[in-house]
Amino acid sequence: MFKKGKVPHTYVIVFSIILMSAILTWIIPAGKYIKETKLVNGVEKQTVTYYHEKDIPAAYQTTVKSQPQTWQIFSALFKGFVKQSNIIAFILIIGGAFWIMNQSKAIDVAIFTFLRLVRKLERNAFMRSVGVDNLVIVLIMTLFSSFGAIFGMSEETIAFTIIFIPLAISMGYDSIVGVCMVYVGAHLGFAGAILNPFTIGIAQGLAEIPLFSGIEYRIFCWILINIVGFTFVLRYAHKVKKNPTSSSMYEDDMYWRNKEMGEDSKIEYYTPKAAWYIYAGVLAALITFSWYYPLTVMKIGLVEFKFNVLPVLTIIFGIAGFFSLLKSVHYFILLLLTYTVVLLIVGVMGYNWYVMEIATLFLALGITSGLATNKTADDIAKLFLEGVNDISSAAIIVGLAGGIIVILENGGVIDSILFGLSKSMQDFGDIASVNTMYVIQTIINLVLPSGSAKAAITMPIMAPFSDLIGISRQATVMAYQFGDGFTNMITPTSGVLIGVLGVARIPYQKWFKWVWPLIVILFLLGMLMLIPTVTMKLNGF
Repeated sequence: MFKKGKVPHTYVIVFSIILMSAILTWIIPAGKYIKETKLVNGVEKQTVTYYHEKDIPAAYQTTVKSQPQTWQIFSALFKGFVKQSNIIAFILIIGGAFWIMNQSKAIDVAIFTFLRLVRKLERNAFMRSVGVDNLVIVLIMTLFSSFGAIFGMSEETIAFTIIFIPLAISMGYDSIVGVCMVYVGAHLGFAGAILNPFTIGIAQGLAEIPLFSGIEYRIFCWILINIVGFTFVLRYAHKVKKNPTSSSMYEDDMYWRNKEMGEDSKIEYYTPKAAWYIYAGVLAALITFSWYYPLTVMKIGLVEFKFNVLPVLTIIFGIAGFFSLLKSVHYFILLLLTYTVVLLIVGVMGYNWYVMEIATLFLALGITSGLATNKTADDIAKLFLEGVNDISSAAIIVGLAGGIIVILENGGVIDSILFGLSKSMQDFGDIASVNTMYVIQTIINLVLPSGSAKAAITMPIMAPFSDLIGISRQATVMAYQFGDGFTNMITPTSGVLIGVLGVARIPYQKWFKWVWPLIVILFLLGMLMLIPTVTMKLNGF
């Protein structure tokens, strides 16, 4: 199946995991937890009912008929595409939209402008000593880490990957550094979640403890996780900057280097009449939305505040759009991109947007960018299809990876694995118990990367069990939080990770080789950070 000495294709690796998952359905007896609908933070969730007999959850049933998977490994490929259809559609639309926008050379102009600013900063002695490039990487990663920690940014990183990889390449780095700026940054924040409603919110609600309590220690952990993660990335970035050929992606990144800009002097700066019409149309749309939604309720954890977000953004766009067009259509398109990002944040925090709304927003960005540069409808359609074709491999791998979960679910072994692991937590001391919970959550995350689903399954079992062994439920939630967060950056069952790698054109095997030392470091750090939760009196614990 594999040639000696040759690393298999990513598709082959994913299919091999599907095959191994099917084999597990023949070895592990089927079982399931009885579930009920429960109100969590005002939202109905499927949770596990529980009661204890000899410290073992009796909600687990072994009378379930086993469903060993055979030919289903092939139908799982189809079902995987259906299961991950929202992310697949998201990737294809994003790819097409960005391809249209890229034809305007607006991103090239942004990168040239940014690099000129960086070079000016390097003239300052203090900035030279700090390292301007280091500062740029840290600031970008901190921004995305904040997004991950506050509102659980994950799927959105797929779109930003397309923007930041060209920036990383232009700065003398590789595509891995570009992915680190966005994806790793966001998932360091996701693991050190402070107010993430999709993980901490659901887990604490199911554990029946005050929502977002224990935030003080979580902030400390988030800072510590960022310091460790940023340091790892900066060390690698320095190595690549010093010797670009040391990167395992040096040859693969030829794709991005070939797509890189030429010289700033070769870009034609202009503003067609069509751009002014688009400016008027977008401004009219923003005015309309401002009229219907004058106040937006922004939610950050439990904190809510009303603000005239859309009217303020409309006024700023009216002024900034006019002056950007006086300069060049490129700056106007960059303004559209900026507003796309800002509206994405407002939509997520104020209107509960998800991938459908975000994809729609980026599609609008692509179409308006094309029209602003005098492209015809046929031109825009052709460019969109070119972008879809260019990114289709990323969408395909996401669908294939979805087949892994399908096999495990249809084979009825996910709950069996969870039940078997939970029994190993008996008769341990406090430190060993909380770290065993952490290990269990980490293992589960390798086959069930959905944080909310994992919380719904594990917390109703883990929380009462922690009472029996004398560990605070808050510590149990943190064990879940770390177990859910770190391995998202390595598990092939994560549609987001596979999507990001597909967009970045980084083979999974090369990513695995690069990221596993970081995952080991973070995993051990997680163990250390859990010790104070059972040995010290922390607020909320």
